[in-house]
Amino acid sequence: MLLTSLLMLLVISATFVVSSIPVVNQIALKHRKFDLPSSRKMHQRPIARLGGISICFGTLLALSAVWLFAGQSIVSADLFSKVIWVLLGSFAFFLIGLADDLVNLSPALRLAMQTSVAGLVWLADVQIDFITLPGIGLTHLGWLSLPVTILWLTGVVNAINWIDGLDGLASGVSCIAALSVAVVSLFTGQHTVALVMFALAGSLIGFLYHNFNPARIFMGDGGSYFIGFLLAGMSIVGLVKSAAVTAIALPFLILAVPIVDMVAVILARLKEGQSPMSADKRHLHHRLLKFGLPHRFTVIFIYTLALWTGSLAIALAGIPNGMFGVVGATILLGCSSWRAWSLAQQS
Repeated sequence: MLLTSLLMLLVISATFVVSSIPVVNQIALKHRKFDLPSSRKMHQRPIARLGGISICFGTLLALSAVWLFAGQSIVSADLFSKVIWVLLGSFAFFLIGLADDLVNLSPALRLAMQTSVAGLVWLADVQIDFITLPGIGLTHLGWLSLPVTILWLTGVVNAINWIDGLDGLASGVSCIAALSVAVVSLFTGQHTVALVMFALAGSLIGFLYHNFNPARIFMGDGGSYFIGFLLAGMSIVGLVKSAAVTAIALPFLILAVPIVDMVAVILARLKEGQSPMSADKRHLHHRLLKFGLPHRFTVIFIYTLALWTGSLAIALAGIPNGMFGVVGATILLGCSSWRAWSLAQQS
């Protein structure tokens, strides 16, 4: 039943997204809701930016259909409430992002709305209660759980949003992260979390059909906000479930690529006295393009980085034969690094 449900989620969500994107694209272009070319952006023509509508509804539709089909046999009663709150929070973040896509909300208003929604989800017991401090070990957060949880939820959302700078980049990296969370959740018996992640992965696979270079549509803030919150929230529910160092580290490893990229960019901006929210070309994908890599290979190279960190998380979770995945991902990363160096030397 579980395997059948997982396959159904992939098929339903991917099919819905693939088939609905052309309709969303036409509506967006008709109402001039597109992303215009600029000096910071790589596309040379206006492209619709409302693809997040298909991702959001494809994921929720697939989950609803499978839960109705399978009933309570695959849903964990102790996690169901938290999962529902994460889904509600993800939908709220989708609406915030969609509003920004449509009417351009101010940064302050976006942050206030994000913080409010994250706080409400924390009240629903979707919380980070422990962190690991160097030289101290696991530390119970107490009242600090609220700001730390909000920082994690909003931070991952904005990390996914910021990495969405090349065709297929954010959707592919997020898909790898979703599948990594799903694998770990299946191994630890958190089947409800795995179901949600498979639904998201299916939507992202379907979206990549239209979003990989040359992209015909972008996910927009609505899409990146929905994806980021769902990944961050389900990581708390499915991975940070015990006071163990490995449990705390897993979400950071799985989402290391967008998180490290965001932190590095913020630190670089602060070092030069700039606002951490100022737009520039400091992101990893910008640096790789400047290094001489083609657009598509830059995206694929970052995929291998995400796959490598995901494989590390899977091995750290203690999944049998997980180290074979690490070895395979390391070889793949080494080969792609060698190819990247060769392409850079030729440019």
